[in-house]
Parts: sequence; C-alpha cells; structure tokens
Amino acid sequence: MSQSSQLRGAGEVSESEQFSTDTVFETLSSRRRRYILHYLLQMGDSVTIRDLSSQIAAWENNIELRDVVPKQRKRVYTALHQTHLPKMDQLEVVVYDRDRGTVAITDYVEQFNIYLDIVPKDDIPWSQFYLVLGAVLTALVVVAALGFAPFSYLSGFGYALLVAGTFTLASCLHVLRDRRTLIGNTAEPAEVSPPPELDGKR
Repeated sequence: MSQSSQLRGAGEVSESEQFSTDTVFETLSSRRRRYILHYLLQMGDSVTIRDLSSQIAAWENNIELRDVVPKQRKRVYTALHQTHLPKMDQLEVVVYDRDRGTVAITDYVEQFNIYLDIVPKDDIPWSQFYLVLGAVLTALVVVAALGFAPFSYLSGFGYALLVAGTFTLASCLHVLRDRRTLIGNTAEPAEVSPPPELDGKR
C-alpha cells in the first residue's frame, strides 16, 4: 500500500487535490466498484473484505444478506481481492490493506457526487427536461403576448409567477431525485437489480 494512500485514509488530504475525470469514470465504469463505494460510504469506517463481499453478493443476487451462500460470497471476494480493490487503491479511491483484509474509503470521494446522475431507461436527462420545459413556457408567454385567448387573459405578473413556480417545483423534484441516486445515500444502491450478463461483465 502506497504512502499517499495511507495519508489519504488518515484524512491528510490537500484541498487542492482533485480526482481527474479519467479516474472518476474508470472507477464508476464498473458496477461492483460503484457497489464498493456505496457500502463504504454507508459504513463510514474501515470494513473487512468478507463483509463487503457478502453485501455485494446480496445486492447482485437481489437477496437478503442472511441468504447469501458461501459460493456467492467467494465469487465476489475473489473479484474484489484480485481486481477491483487493488485497482481502486492504485487510483487512490480507497485504502486497501491486503494483510489485514480491510478496506476504507478516502476522504475526498465526495467529489464523485457530481458524476452520479443515473438516468432510467424510460427517462430523459435533466438537461433535456429543462430545455423542453423552458421552450414550452417561452412559447406560452409569446402566445399570450400576441393576444391569443385564452392565454392573454393572464397578466404578465401572473406569467412571471407561473414560470418561476414551475421551475422551482421542477428543481425541487430534481434535488429529491438526485438524493436517491447518489452513492451511499440510500439503504440499497439505485441499481441494485443485477443485469442478465452479470457473470460475464463483472
């Protein structure tokens, strides 16, 4: 384990240090690595690889933690021990102690939050949502300004309240949704259901 990893685990991180975009996306490109971050953020302390493997196996198989069998845990344990944890330690995302069999998250992983906007299959990105919403409201105001009934019945002040209220409501919904999709912010990861190709793409 590198000296820099030990310093980060101890909380001695310079405020000027930032994860590169490549590091962020390389870490988050793997579902298991996202699960690792989620669990570590929940626990807030060093954990054993055995406990980590058991919980990830439960999430991947969509079962309760108590129902995880040794074979399921071992498969995850091997992948974490040989691949994911060494890589995350190399990227200085976690501190992985091979000798003790423990892993802890580094202090500045909260920078990942800006990258965790998960878009469901039947949903659209929020950027597109706000673009469409803005276009609709702009068209509504233009039609009213041209004097077309019944849109012209509402005053300019009324339309200002309508636009402000609509965007405020949309922003509140956006914030609430983001809180449910941030890693470590909920009891289970937002993507707890495993994909069909689980074994082939871990």
